[in-house]
Amino acid sequence: MESDREREAVDAALAGRGTRLHDIILRRARTNPDAPALVEDDCIVSFAALAAMIELIAASLRGHGVRPGDRVMIIGENSVALVALLFAVSALDAWAVLVNSRLSAREIDTVQAHSGARCTVYLTRESPEAAGHAARHRAEPFDLGAAGVARISPLNEEAVPEPVSEDRDAQVAALIYTSGTTGNPKGVMLTHGNLLFIAALSSVLRHVSPGDRVYGVLPISHVYGLTSVCLGSLFGGACVVLEARYTPQKMAMALSDDAITVCQGVPAMYAKLLAMLNERGTVLKAPGLRFMYAGGSPLDPALKRDVEEYFHLPLHNGYGLTEAAPTISATRQEAPRADCSVGPILPYEEVRIVGADGNDVAAGDAGELWVRGPNVMKGYYRNPAMTAAVINADGWLNTGDLARMEADGALFIVGRTKELIIRSGFNVYPVEVEAVLNSHPDVTQSAVVGREVEGNEEVVAFVERAPGAAIDEAGLLGFAAESLAPYKRPAQIIFMSPLPAAANGKVLKHKLKEMLDSFVLQ
Repeated sequence: MESDREREAVDAALAGRGTRLHDIILRRARTNPDAPALVEDDCIVSFAALAAMIELIAASLRGHGVRPGDRVMIIGENSVALVALLFAVSALDAWAVLVNSRLSAREIDTVQAHSGARCTVYLTRESPEAAGHAARHRAEPFDLGAAGVARISPLNEEAVPEPVSEDRDAQVAALIYTSGTTGNPKGVMLTHGNLLFIAALSSVLRHVSPGDRVYGVLPISHVYGLTSVCLGSLFGGACVVLEARYTPQKMAMALSDDAITVCQGVPAMYAKLLAMLNERGTVLKAPGLRFMYAGGSPLDPALKRDVEEYFHLPLHNGYGLTEAAPTISATRQEAPRADCSVGPILPYEEVRIVGADGNDVAAGDAGELWVRGPNVMKGYYRNPAMTAAVINADGWLNTGDLARMEADGALFIVGRTKELIIRSGFNVYPVEVEAVLNSHPDVTQSAVVGREVEGNEEVVAFVERAPGAAIDEAGLLGFAAESLAPYKRPAQIIFMSPLPAAANGKVLKHKLKEMLDSFVLQ
């Protein structure tokens, strides 16, 4: 059976590959030292050179006072320095707290405080935002050797190291933050075992080999870019072509000039690329491209069709979430689909589709998706109650998403039980945006909903002004920009008074979503 062959392939890939993330690089440095591991602009870094960087940076962090079990916060964009730091932290048995530099000062400070980071490294060369955060925190220069010079914060003397385990399934490798539905931060603890398992799966199922060049624009600070793109590619011996920020122009250049063979992205990336090409009337040739994949947000059938017609390749699809490191299902190269199924479940993973009564639904019916397997997180950092609310005693993770499964084993995601908005592959929780808007003195209350656009979702805020207030859309958008990362900011603010509410005062968001068509952004 195909599932048995996949299990055997994953077992073989993981056998003897070590128990820590940095073992991926050390093994390749021994077996294929001169092969390219990373490309950033004109800089090509071999596996041997990357291993040397890791050793130097690990020694520097140790000299700065980083201990096993400490949390090391890394603020930056995709770069050789970020990848080398990630593996150096692994070599110290510390935890990498990966944070996108485009987060606001408030968001950065919240994660820094909650994680109890021993220190923070700011990758200022690649990111002006990281430089701003570094200046605010009085960070000092930090030599990364061949990876350049960063900045590092003073040591947090109050940081307490976490216990260290030799077991890769117990030892945390990365702490990835998402915002909870209450607005409180959730630090998802992903172990070396979680990440190595998905890295091996990504490598095996996509047939990644040392001849591949993988487009690395998805943020490594988010789990999709971290595990599936970065770790999965390096696990298979491929070269990751790093890009700090997405633009359709840069994506087109990478596909045509950088001999990209594997392209993984969110649907919005493909939509913007096609829009640019169509506007210009140019034909993009991607001579090396063999595999295309979309994940991170729902894939629109029309976009899938358009991409496949343009590139004459299947656009594969999959599903996952941060708490599952992230992948749960994916379409297979050998069996591309014409529909937007997210494919069969991955080997060694189990799913249940559960009804409101707590029992499994009948085949083909929709229900809440639960998953169990070696990819499921250790839990939420410093929040056992929240962990227990989503992972039961039998190890089942409640994803909070609605799904159905066809007779052939294909999974379809049909909705979300949460109010989560997925903007360009990034998670946006309405309550966090509402909290910022509501903090303005001219706002009585707000309600944030998602609006589907081609290949993406955008954030829309309904706002009730305070009596006599004159705040306009531009003013409130500017206010929100001071506290929210760009992808969390509303695309449109609609003023309405009063907001529709139930007798108990709760805003009826479903009524607002029904009104969205009347307020299409021009």
